[in-house]
Amino acid sequence: MSQLRIYGIARTRAFRALWVAKELGLDYEHLPIEIGAGGARSTEFLAINPNGRLPFIVDDDFVLFESLAITLYLAKKHSNGNLYPGTLEGEAAAWQWSFWAVTEVDRGVNIWSLHAVRLPPAERNAIKRDEALKVLVAPFRVLDAAVAKQKYLLGANFTVADLNVAAVISRAIDMDLSAVPNLKAWLTLCLERPAAKMALALKAKADNETPAEMTRHIAKINRL
Repeated sequence: MSQLRIYGIARTRAFRALWVAKELGLDYEHLPIEIGAGGARSTEFLAINPNGRLPFIVDDDFVLFESLAITLYLAKKHSNGNLYPGTLEGEAAAWQWSFWAVTEVDRGVNIWSLHAVRLPPAERNAIKRDEALKVLVAPFRVLDAAVAKQKYLLGANFTVADLNVAAVISRAIDMDLSAVPNLKAWLTLCLERPAAKMALALKAKADNETPAEMTRHIAKINRL
């Protein structure tokens, strides 16, 4: 049995952990548990992760939650100096972009995807969708400028910084990104990586199998 177990259905932020595991070629076990009382907040899984959210991992006897902490940990453990930057400055820049993604664009992309794609058409809120797009204009310009001058966020090579930001905004690939062409080209490049395509396939399958009632529940509990 693999020493690494990834908990969380691929529709959730577990997608990020699955992508990095595939990028690193790791042997892992995926336990596609759901959100809520029947999954992450059940007694069984709260005993492992009292946070009650997804994803979390168990690596041998080490438990870790928060998706981007997981990606940074696995990248540093298994690819320090390659996928994970080998210098202090590179490491700090990877943290910078990871924290930026969570604070600046994560929520906006989620709101947009729910009200443009994921909720049943009759239940989508055009006001929320359009407000999310407005919120994303400024940070998307920042990202567009960053990848206008170099292939990837930290330079010529793909790193965990690219993985984290691209994973956070992966659903934005369905947006009209014509105003930020460098961002669009960079995001497409990242999501066309073989490991990304494998993880995206898992997410798409989970999306397609998610009942509308669960999508409504996600929007409600996250105030989206």
